[in-house]
Amino acid sequence: MYTKGAKEYSQVSLQTEVMSADPHKLILMLMEGALTRLAMAKAHIEQNDIEAKNVKLSKAADIISALQESLDHDKGGEISANLERLYDYMTRRIFQANVHNDIDIINEVMGLMLEVKAGWEGIRSDFEQLKSQGKVAEAKVGNGLSV
Repeated sequence: MYTKGAKEYSQVSLQTEVMSADPHKLILMLMEGALTRLAMAKAHIEQNDIEAKNVKLSKAADIISALQESLDHDKGGEISANLERLYDYMTRRIFQANVHNDIDIINEVMGLMLEVKAGWEGIRSDFEQLKSQGKVAEAKVGNGLSV
């Protein structure tokens, strides 16, 4: 009974966070979601829970595909083209990890996602610093999203 209530509260909390997030934060939430599902997939491999592993890796791949689809190649130029290729590589590696139950491949993908996420977080920090100095009122970041 309490578990169901906690789960429902968690879903409402997540919906509220998504609805109030700016585009930059939404991208971070997607990255965090992919990392969480990859970590869960590793645990499922260790527990030999193949069905749960399949679900988590599939969801991680779906999230990375959503990140890939969010790229704005008109505004992102070379950076978005590089991210396109990286996201494609990560998705292919996830499928290989799924077929081979390979935690090392999942660790590789997680490392790549953490690097992209750190860069994305740095964009926000740079923007906030410029904004506090009065140098910008609004800027386009990353893949063409406004903050």
